Order: sequence, then structure tokens, then C-alpha cells
Amino acid sequence: MASLETRDDAELVRLVLEGETELFAVLVDRYRTRLSRYVERYTYDVEDARDVTQDVFIKVYGALDSFDPHFKFSTWLFRIAGNAAIDHLRRRRVRTLPLERPPGEDGEARAVDPPETRPNPHEELTRQRLRMALAEAIDRLPDDYRELISLRHYGEMPYEEIAELKGMPLGTVKNKLFRARQALRDLLPRDIV
Repeated sequence: MASLETRDDAELVRLVLEGETELFAVLVDRYRTRLSRYVERYTYDVEDARDVTQDVFIKVYGALDSFDPHFKFSTWLFRIAGNAAIDHLRRRRVRTLPLERPPGEDGEARAVDPPETRPNPHEELTRQRLRMALAEAIDRLPDDYRELISLRHYGEMPYEEIAELKGMPLGTVKNKLFRARQALRDLLPRDIV
């Protein structure tokens, strides 16, 4: 018998539906990181992405009986995640957080001191600059290119799954991704490329 890690998604879904509900954790472990990165491309916020990802897994668990095993589970999962991320953006309001801690024993508010967690400020600044330039360049891409880049590089989806998800021929997906990457190179500042 195959180990849980090597079983395909459709088989795991079938087993969960047959009552082995603890096996859903294998699917969550398999897709959590990729899905969270994919959702983060919509939300631009790590915490929001985690919340949306958790909500997606809850929604998927409740809807497992509607999964069609003739299609890939990951395609179905990422379609749900994309819709959930868009719904989240529609509902999201500007949130403000107080910069004070709750009052201490003396009743006075205490200031929040941000922790020092970055070991090398220069490297972190360079990485941050690259991330920001890349995000800005991706945002300037046409919608179809931006979505394909997000699915491929943040969602780590294979070309075949993207083609299935988008209802496009495989060659079209590869061609559009090639053009999207070229456009992205042209949009990035020369000192970063």
C-alpha cells in the first residue's frame, strides 16, 4: 500500500469522504505553502493570506463531496482560492492598529517597541527593494499575464494545471507565460535585472 505522502489527491479525497477525515491534513500539508503564496499575491499581506488560506481549506473540506475526480484537485483548490482572495479584497476595509500596548498596572499606556529581527539590514533592504520592484512590475502587467505569473510562480502550478484552470491550450499558456516574463523584464528597473 502506498504511503500517505505518495497517494494522489483524488484518492485522498475519496478516503476522506469515506470517513477517514484525518487524511484531509495530508492535503492541507501538501498545498498550504503554495496556496498561501498564491493568495498573498492578491492580498499583499501575509496575515490576510494565511486567514484566506485557512478559510479556503475549511470551505474545501465542506465541499469535498462536490469535487469531480476527473479533474485535478489542485486546479479545483486554486480556483476556490482565487475566488476567495477576490472576495476578501472586496470585503476588506482599511484596518488601523493602535501603536500602544494595553495599559500597565499603573494605568498608563505603554509604547510598543518593534523587535529587532533582521540580522543584516543591507541585505534585507536589497531583498525588500527587489520584492517591491517585482510586485510593482507584476501589477503593471496586463491582467491575463499577471494571473498566469501568479499561478506559475507563486502558486507553483504546472503548465498543464494552469491550462486546465484557465481553459486554454497548453501551448497558449506557455506562450503567454514567455511573453509575460519578457514584459516583466522590460518593466523592471535596469539595476535590478
